[in-house]
Amino acid sequence: MRMITIPNQSSVAKAFNEFDEDGHMKPSAFYDRVVDVMEELMKFTLLTRDVSPHLVDRYSERKESAEELAKRVNLRAI
Repeated sequence: MRMITIPNQSSVAKAFNEFDEDGHMKPSAFYDRVVDVMEELMKFTLLTRDVSPHLVDRYSERKESAEELAKRVNLRAI
């Protein structure tokens, strides 16, 4: 639920045919698309890196229940 997503995706049909003997992906439209998606992921990483505390801060996890509040407010000094 707390994950940045990008609107693009990439899949490679018959991926086993898209690599050379050295394990490098062959130049093709598939390769270009994979690089495009990876660039976009990197850009989103750079844009969101310093704001992650803000992005993962959720109201439902911050709010106190009425019972918890009553316990905290009604504590007596020892």
